[in-house]
Amino acid sequence: MQDKVRIAIMGGGYAGVEAAKRLNKRFKRKENVEITLIDRNPYHTLMTELHEVAGSRTEPEAVQVSFKKIFSGTKVRVVCDEIQSVEFENNKLVSRTSAYPYDYLIIGAGAEPEFFDIPGVQQNCFTCWSLEDAIRIRTHVEEMFRAAAKEPSPERRRRLLTFAVAGGSFTGVEICGELLERKDVLCPKYHINEREVRVVLIEMMDDILPSLPKQLREKSARFLQKRGTDLMLNAPITSAEPGKVIIANDQVIETETFIWTAGVTGSEFTSKVELTKGNCSRGTATEASVEGVHGMKGCHFEEDERYIVGERGRIQVNEFMQSVDVPNVYLVGDVMFHTINDRAAPQIVETAIQSAETAAENIVCELEKKERKPFKPAYHGQMVSLGSKYGVAYVMNIAMSGFMALAMKHLINLHYLFGVAGVNAVWTYLQEQFFQIKDGRSLVGSHLSAKVPTYWAVPLRIWVGFKWLTEGQYKVSTGWLNPGPDGIFRPSPNNIFLPGLTDEISAATSATPGGMGKTGYWQQSILSDPLAIYEWFAQTILSMHPIIAYSAQAGAVIAQIFIGIALITGTFTFLAAAASLVMCVFFIVAGWGNVELWWYMSAAIVMLGGAGRGFGGDHWVMPWAKNWWNRRSIAHKTYLYSGEPRINN
Repeated sequence: MQDKVRIAIMGGGYAGVEAAKRLNKRFKRKENVEITLIDRNPYHTLMTELHEVAGSRTEPEAVQVSFKKIFSGTKVRVVCDEIQSVEFENNKLVSRTSAYPYDYLIIGAGAEPEFFDIPGVQQNCFTCWSLEDAIRIRTHVEEMFRAAAKEPSPERRRRLLTFAVAGGSFTGVEICGELLERKDVLCPKYHINEREVRVVLIEMMDDILPSLPKQLREKSARFLQKRGTDLMLNAPITSAEPGKVIIANDQVIETETFIWTAGVTGSEFTSKVELTKGNCSRGTATEASVEGVHGMKGCHFEEDERYIVGERGRIQVNEFMQSVDVPNVYLVGDVMFHTINDRAAPQIVETAIQSAETAAENIVCELEKKERKPFKPAYHGQMVSLGSKYGVAYVMNIAMSGFMALAMKHLINLHYLFGVAGVNAVWTYLQEQFFQIKDGRSLVGSHLSAKVPTYWAVPLRIWVGFKWLTEGQYKVSTGWLNPGPDGIFRPSPNNIFLPGLTDEISAATSATPGGMGKTGYWQQSILSDPLAIYEWFAQTILSMHPIIAYSAQAGAVIAQIFIGIALITGTFTFLAAAASLVMCVFFIVAGWGNVELWWYMSAAIVMLGGAGRGFGGDHWVMPWAKNWWNRRSIAHKTYLYSGEPRINN
């Protein structure tokens, strides 16, 4: 391997992130390898979930995974910049302000909407191909309801409440599902009759979701129509004007909301590089802005922020994901064009991830002088959500619909996020999709998102803490911390009160009120006898080693006192509640626990939800502890930080 190897990755989408993580895994101990990922945003966008933001089901943060969260603790250097050109002969990426030399380059510039040169479409439509796009749709939809609520003209009101979506593939169908649910929320809010709202799905083919089996296509169509969608098939759009969408048969849909999801092609970047294209967009006069190519409806850019781009398209690669023109340049994801069995690789997430895997592996092979590996895609299935409670999926040749299809989609997302940023990303996803969802728009409705105000839990927290503290004090007063005359290293059997020990120790235990056995402080044990595992532990470990028995006994007493103080003061409440649960389980297993422990355990579960943040020390302690922990390198490497990682100043 040469002295210094610089690998640059352009684009932080699914492909770019996958390539960076794989290269980091292979070269994390190689100091002579530099890995740099460059993207215009400081976060990775979950493109397949943008429709949820557009429909206001989730917040914009739900589809963002910061690069700091993904790559903290790795050797990947992340740069937030926008590349303007590539000097292939000089091995250099160039932006407005900087230049980035490389030895190997992976381009994952993604795709952007294709408008097929249809007059007026780009200028009068919304697209859903970026977070900015989704936020624009989200804001615009509610503005239409707000405007309609005070509009006296029936014609104008009808146009405001008509929502037209062009394209019956995944994104179009998913946006329709979100709009139908959003209607259910906004109509009561603005006192609008639901019958006034019209959602139109326009598809030029004779069916929607063409890549799915017929039975799933039919189920999807029935579901959309039952929920109120006006499904227009065999309806090619010929032009668009302000407030109008024109269909081939001269049918006109009057609407202020026209969402275009009918196709994608190479990004605006591909028009700037002189690499062989596998296919090209139909039009060469596409309008772009500082955000790239997208629908211009609702955009307010200055004239100098708009420009016309040239011919776009997907760039041709060989079977190793190399450019057919420049061997040290690899292309991955939506930007690459490669055919297998005379069919172009589809622009889907699995293609992006698997092409990135191939490119990263072949760079490793080249550096290690090994034989390169060809791209061999393996597609496992497709999933589509039609709102938050219904979906269809075709996974591993199994057709699913309804609850199971949506559950499968969530599981796939969780699997992906765990690989990207570990437990932290998984927990964030669960919060955004289930625990913080509004209007019951989740797979399980609002059952997991209902909140108990912290102040309601304060009396319960203090009472449970008081009970633990008094129990600990009771044990101290009855000699549980007294090892006997010979000290803690030679504790007397007469001063060990744990149940289930040898006859000598058991006799002392049963004669002591503090023993808390069947004649002790807690009566009516849940279990008539200790579990076998505890009896074995007591006879073979505790009875044979008094110092271990005394340590366990003293530890239990000290833990009870600390749990009590922590709950009363509301400091480290989560840890205290977790310890409370452990103590209860221990007492029950040992045969001590009576039915009172059931409410101890129930209360501890409530305390786990952050009951110390209201009128407790956790209000101040936890933010400090979170910031301290998030700065630790071990938190970065394991993804076990809370929220976002912090940088040490």
